[in-house]
Amino acid sequence: MNWEVFITCAVTGAGDTADKSDKVPVTPAEIADSALEAAEAGASIAHIHVRDPATGTGARDPDLYAEVVERVRAGNTDVVLNLTAGMGGDMVFGSAEQPLPLNEAGTDMAGAFERLDHVRRLLPEICTLDCGSMNFAAGGDYVMTNTPDMLRAMAREVQALGVRPEIEVFDTGHLVLAKQLVAEGLIDDPVMIQLCMGIPYGAPDDPRTLQAMADAVPDEWVFSAFSIGRMQLPYVAQAVLAGGNVRVGLEDNLYLSRGELASNGQLVERARIILEAMNVRVMAPDEVRDKLNLVKRGPGT
Repeated sequence: MNWEVFITCAVTGAGDTADKSDKVPVTPAEIADSALEAAEAGASIAHIHVRDPATGTGARDPDLYAEVVERVRAGNTDVVLNLTAGMGGDMVFGSAEQPLPLNEAGTDMAGAFERLDHVRRLLPEICTLDCGSMNFAAGGDYVMTNTPDMLRAMAREVQALGVRPEIEVFDTGHLVLAKQLVAEGLIDDPVMIQLCMGIPYGAPDDPRTLQAMADAVPDEWVFSAFSIGRMQLPYVAQAVLAGGNVRVGLEDNLYLSRGELASNGQLVERARIILEAMNVRVMAPDEVRDKLNLVKRGPGT
């Protein structure tokens, strides 16, 4: 069990959730305000995606990230910023009988250098590295695509920038590849892992699978775990019992309880209540920086 825990809030994501809840932030101002709300509630890390303000769909425009980062860094908070680098690996095949040409409406494939444009420009303390490919979601022809050489190139660039990668692990094979990247010297200590559970067709969110994956994480690594949907809040306790840290937020779940839409601040507050009821101490941002050996950055850096 982990007795000192940090909370990450995944503020908005890139999924088709903006039309399902009016609490999902879409514009840079809304995303920044929601991140600040989460920090006030007790989140030490804000995990940031951006969306097209006109359509609400996921985007990777560096200018949108820049506005969010500027607003958060100017706010009265010390929250650690974790920018996604997962966008640009979306491949949607044409159909089962005619996979090519790819479906242009959903496909967004970019090179390693381009996928890190916003990270290079803004130098967050953390950015994500989705450590593998997988059939993503319950149906269709979408594949989340991250080849080993793509990940090697991205890891090298992130390492050179002095940014800490958070390795997103959606299944056991992704953890094998993460260990390979570490063995190749492409990821520095302390290694930071996010176990992403319950996402079809990745690792299921049952306790045995979580514990098996947690047991496979080297002792010297730092890991968090989360599940999506109704299992998000139960996973606050399960992640800690497995020895990890916690992630909640509207990227992964829209509800505080059955039929009650949540804000990011409410989800973080509920997570904190669960943790404190377990006699677990919630870490502050500067404690997380010390634990993860992060390079602190602020306005003007």
